[in-house]
Amino acid sequence: MAKIWLYVCLGVWLHTAQAVTVVDDRQVAVTLKLAPQRIITLLPSLAETVCVLGACSRLVGTDKHANWPASVKALPKLGGLDDTQLEALVRLKPDVVLLAKSARIIARLEALGIPVLALEPQTPADVNRVLQTVAMVLQLPDAQVQADKVWQGIQHQVVQAQSRMPSQAINASVYLEASTGGYAAGEASFIGDILRQLGLKNIVPKDMGPFPQLNPEFVVRANPQLIVLAQPMATNLAQRPGWSGIAAIKNKRVCVFPSGQADILVRPGPRLGEAAQLISECVLRSFAS
Repeated sequence: MAKIWLYVCLGVWLHTAQAVTVVDDRQVAVTLKLAPQRIITLLPSLAETVCVLGACSRLVGTDKHANWPASVKALPKLGGLDDTQLEALVRLKPDVVLLAKSARIIARLEALGIPVLALEPQTPADVNRVLQTVAMVLQLPDAQVQADKVWQGIQHQVVQAQSRMPSQAINASVYLEASTGGYAAGEASFIGDILRQLGLKNIVPKDMGPFPQLNPEFVVRANPQLIVLAQPMATNLAQRPGWSGIAAIKNKRVCVFPSGQADILVRPGPRLGEAAQLISECVLRSFAS
């Protein structure tokens, strides 16, 4: 009887939820008349954010790269930033689509009357802001509390990671290769900020942007003491022109992560604290000798 009463109360709450207006990263005010029950995300970190706030069951589709938590793997995959499958998306009848502000499909969705919320966090502070914004949109009774809890957990994990950093690694220069094609994580990126908090010195300055594409010679000249990258990109690293002389390679201080862990490093979402821990653990191993 108690369970039935709980379900009735929850159903009444969902149907009487007030309209909510939020301002997205385009500085556009978006109003949702009811708490969305059918949500599509077109950025992996946004799917992760919805799930950690307790609304994974509301997801009806995601971008092609979303793979965490495991339950989202079974959802319809709708492409990426530049190749979103519009017809498949429309058939899912979303109440709202959460996506990056750089997504090409925004104007077409709005023309069809589908509510769009563009959220593209660039810094750890942005991650917190997006958590709070999505919590507001979900209108779950405890979503705001959960958002605060997730953010506090991220901060706690970063502090833990800082405490494990070996003294000999402080101020060590680092190059983090974010994707194929020589795209690096600069000081201006969210993961660049984490590297800074861990006491590492990024070879890519802020004025080059969050994720610039670098000439391989730039890395050779910068001569980083530590290199961080994903497993596929680490193949034949020393055979890149001039790279065999880089300090990180000569001293075997290269942090290579399998694809699942590499995803954590390049997604500005609720696993940012875990990213800090992965890096600190690898640094500890690399500078142990």
